[in-house]
Amino acid sequence: MHTLSRRIDSLPPLSLYVHVPWCVRKCPYCDFNSHGVGHGADLPEAHYLSALRQDLDADLPLVGGRELTSIFIGGGTPSLMSANFYAALFEVLASRLPLASDIEVTLEANPGTLERGRFQGYRAAGINRLSLGVQSFQDAQLQALGRIHSGADAITAMDEARHAGFDNINIDLMHGLPGQTPALAVADLERALSLAPEHLSWYQLTLEPNTEFHSRPPVLPEEEVLWDIQDRGHERLEAAGFMRYEISAYARQGLQSRHNLNYWRFGDYLGIGAGAHGKLSVVHGQDGLHIERRWKARQPEAYLRRCQDPRGFVAGRAEVDEDELPLEFAMNALRLVEGVSMADWVAHTGRPAATLEARLLAARKKGLLVEDGQRLQASPQGLLFLNELLVMIGEADAGAE
Repeated sequence: MHTLSRRIDSLPPLSLYVHVPWCVRKCPYCDFNSHGVGHGADLPEAHYLSALRQDLDADLPLVGGRELTSIFIGGGTPSLMSANFYAALFEVLASRLPLASDIEVTLEANPGTLERGRFQGYRAAGINRLSLGVQSFQDAQLQALGRIHSGADAITAMDEARHAGFDNINIDLMHGLPGQTPALAVADLERALSLAPEHLSWYQLTLEPNTEFHSRPPVLPEEEVLWDIQDRGHERLEAAGFMRYEISAYARQGLQSRHNLNYWRFGDYLGIGAGAHGKLSVVHGQDGLHIERRWKARQPEAYLRRCQDPRGFVAGRAEVDEDELPLEFAMNALRLVEGVSMADWVAHTGRPAATLEARLLAARKKGLLVEDGQRLQASPQGLLFLNELLVMIGEADAGAE
């Protein structure tokens, strides 16, 4: 492994990701680490809380008491767990790490798993941002996606969240669904906008390996229809006052997801829970700064058994090789509409801007980059063809000496 010399003045912000692996039913498009348990399952909350505590404690020496700026609880379906579970978890966190006074704490919630009154408990526990996995308001589309909620359930969930005091809510919507027309896609957006969320995640359905949809693919809209959906959707969201700040993320002014911005700006994050991933900048004495990625045991039962295992919870770890660092950084930074300054590129990768010059020129000629020598910023065309742009950036760096 190459040693990464320290190129930044201070360590980046630190976030925490907590993974809850259980859901009622695995959706046919889902490639996340989620495990269906059916309705009314008695989840091992106490055992899982104990495991999360031990998992966190094992990682603490890597962060040296750094402040947490955000927490994101994802899944699976985190709203299957009780408010008491989260209140106890936050007590554990607060006793071990300083929390920013304005910390953002996001919980993913499925409208089909929420009991009346549960939102009040989540808000009282310390959760201050919700991400509702709506995907569509059309019942036929929801059934095609294997979702367990209806469009009416989603509207009810949003209403109850507001009554519980949540004033920062994201709605997750998908487009390019089986049989979806541009009119149906825009109708979903219109219904979402009528609920006045602060944030919208609007992304295209993709057929991922190791999913039911991949092995038995549904009939999806033709490419021309997909382009029409995207164009009309972007136009409608901008007209409604939502700023696109990442490929598939839109927010009202000042209400971008701080947690996800930290990912895309190459910040650090701890990952605890079954299958959770983390990325940390670690200083090894005179060796300088290393970037380490680590991931935890994936299967819930295997993860829980690690409580008694001297190996701990880490299933694997890897240091980011110096030659891989530019592409790793670009894969995150170029998702942002604002891109990244060339100064930040140099600081995080250690590579002079001149090593990219020829490929940047080629990318600009293809219309994939904004014409700004001080920034590495994808154009609207570059955001649509980001993989092509990343290949150009990666090839440029790999061949530069």
